[in-house]
Amino acid sequence: MHILRLAIASPLRSLFDYMPPEGLSEDQIAGLQPGIRVRIPFGRREVTGYLLAVCSHSHISPDKLKPAIEVLDQTPLINSAMLHLCQWAADYYIHPMGEVIAAAFPPKLRLGKPHQELGDPGWALSHRGMGLPEGALGRSPRQAQALALLQQAPAISSQSLAEQGISSAVMRSLLAKELVQHCLMKPAAKAPRSRPGLDLNEEQSRVVTSLYPALGSFSCHLLEGVTGSGKTEVYLQLIARCIEQNKQVLVLIPEIGLTPQTLSRFEQRFDTSIVTLHSGLTDTQRYLAWEAAREGSASIVIGTRSAIFAPLCRLGLIIVDEEHDASFKQQDGFRYAARDVAVKRGQLEGCPVLLGSATPSMESIYNATKTRYRHHQLQNRAGNARPPSIRMVDIRKQPLEAGLSTELMNAVEQTLQRNEQALLFLNRRGYAPTLQCHDCGWIAQCRHCDARLTVHRRQRKLRCHHCTASLRLPDSCPLCQGSAVTPAGLGTEQSEEALRARFGSWPIYRVDSDSMQGRNAMQTLVTQLNTGDPCIVLGTQMLTKGHHFPGISLVAVIDADAALFSSDFRGEERMVQLLTQVAGRAGRAAVVGEVIIQTHYPDHPILHSILSDSYATQAQTILGKRQAVGMPPVGFLAMFRTDAADAQMGERFLQQLRRRAEPKLPRETRLIGPLPSPMQRRAGKFRSQMMLTATSRKSAQIAARHLVGIAQTLPTPGGIKWTIDVDPQDVF
Repeated sequence: MHILRLAIASPLRSLFDYMPPEGLSEDQIAGLQPGIRVRIPFGRREVTGYLLAVCSHSHISPDKLKPAIEVLDQTPLINSAMLHLCQWAADYYIHPMGEVIAAAFPPKLRLGKPHQELGDPGWALSHRGMGLPEGALGRSPRQAQALALLQQAPAISSQSLAEQGISSAVMRSLLAKELVQHCLMKPAAKAPRSRPGLDLNEEQSRVVTSLYPALGSFSCHLLEGVTGSGKTEVYLQLIARCIEQNKQVLVLIPEIGLTPQTLSRFEQRFDTSIVTLHSGLTDTQRYLAWEAAREGSASIVIGTRSAIFAPLCRLGLIIVDEEHDASFKQQDGFRYAARDVAVKRGQLEGCPVLLGSATPSMESIYNATKTRYRHHQLQNRAGNARPPSIRMVDIRKQPLEAGLSTELMNAVEQTLQRNEQALLFLNRRGYAPTLQCHDCGWIAQCRHCDARLTVHRRQRKLRCHHCTASLRLPDSCPLCQGSAVTPAGLGTEQSEEALRARFGSWPIYRVDSDSMQGRNAMQTLVTQLNTGDPCIVLGTQMLTKGHHFPGISLVAVIDADAALFSSDFRGEERMVQLLTQVAGRAGRAAVVGEVIIQTHYPDHPILHSILSDSYATQAQTILGKRQAVGMPPVGFLAMFRTDAADAQMGERFLQQLRRRAEPKLPRETRLIGPLPSPMQRRAGKFRSQMMLTATSRKSAQIAARHLVGIAQTLPTPGGIKWTIDVDPQDVF
């Protein structure tokens, strides 16, 4: 007896047994390979399952097992290494195997659509057509012409036949007579070539030379290079060597907005097939890119975090650019960290992994100090570029116009008059963080979240940035009906308004998720900035994601104080990374850069360290603090969270979970909580959390699995939803 053991994309953390579909022989069933897709009944629906094994027994009686409906693939569409990667990810992140495997497929294939190889539809002679006597189609000259053409070539595309005057109706007639058959015309393979690269400086040359021998086997490398040091050129040199070896390269970037810039740079360098994978593509575009990667016609795959699960048949190198970026961690559903999955994938597929950043994560620096990663450094800017000068502007007791000091305004004006570009950074979109009444003190609060509504003046809206709530901007106070309602605080729209009032004759570009919504919006902006014409760019952290703006000479941080007092243990790390990355946009070409940081706390130690210390020095200080309190990367975390209909329900669930689990937890672990989340109510649900800390990864995994196992047995009244987040990025 054969039983199909399947993983299904559902929240249930278990595998499912089915009988084989009818019509398959014993040999056919025994020959089914792990990784193929199978259509199955699941409740009242038909869904796609993923075969993990053909078994001889089940814990369920065979007469109670449903038969599968159809085997969708003859051979697996993902190789055994990818299947092992999915198994590792499901185990490590304690997530249902079916949802993990589904992440390795494009949406069309997840829905059970048939797999189609890439190529153009064409025609070929059938066996009967090959043996047709000459003159047999004498009364049908067009059909005879089509057959004659097909006798001269193994296959011809529909387009080529149409150009010869042979219509689709003619071909359908031949198909009905069983004289021809459909086929797929494979595109001619494009011989990959690379154009000569830039001359490397001594540092770059040393790094590239040391990395060349790593190609061909697994090793992990951290490339730490100051902003503008030429990390991308190092990537390109290594990619060129991989292409020479007929290998494929996977390049992960943190944001969709970086895709056009990265793709353009790569296309200028390589005359080969390059595809992109990210959520901004249509389902068809994603499928075509996925298939090009899988079958090997794409030499380079560029994508955001989900691309780490793209199948590449000749993977030779994985590059994770801006590896420190929190965007590489999925924050809902399958909560994986693409950087860490990349390292595991390199190990499974026997290829090197290169992590690059000007501000590496504490995890990567720690792994480098423990010699798990090999550490390479670029300490100087490429070419003739010099590091920018940084100065603090004390804005205490100073008049501010939309957060902009007189000193900053004057610096912007001088920059424009020198025909240079200025970049102003404010990590708060909208016009103002909230709306308040000056008469009675009313503040615009979201009805669904413990958060204030943000003023978006251009849209005449109050919007919640944590859920989808949106209200019309009121003209009067809804509480006292007074007219003294005013925006409170500062956002990019407000600063843009002040800049236009002062510098209206120069172009001003606002860059945030509200203004950059078009598919090509960021690429259009980059093109405009690359003209070098004087302008002002004002934006949020979208600007810090590795963009190269050679014409910018002045960078200003409008409000450096917002992140100085974070309760999250990662707050200092993120603050230093953010300010270092923002400052790194200045003076990346021949122009010497200047950085201005506005603050009410000029004596704060973090700001002082940014002025006086290198990032490496600051990182060692942060690591020392983490070691003292046992936080990552020295210690290990997992976060258990609940969403419930009222404030007490989730905490009671976590208290019960703690009571049941704690007696059997490893001694190296500790539970903290349950506690309300910092934003207790979000999207109408009350959130609670409990943190697991551990001194070793092994004990953290044992304890986290133990917690999940018990949670699955507890009742969930009122529709409580719980999640486990291993290696969480957001803690408080």
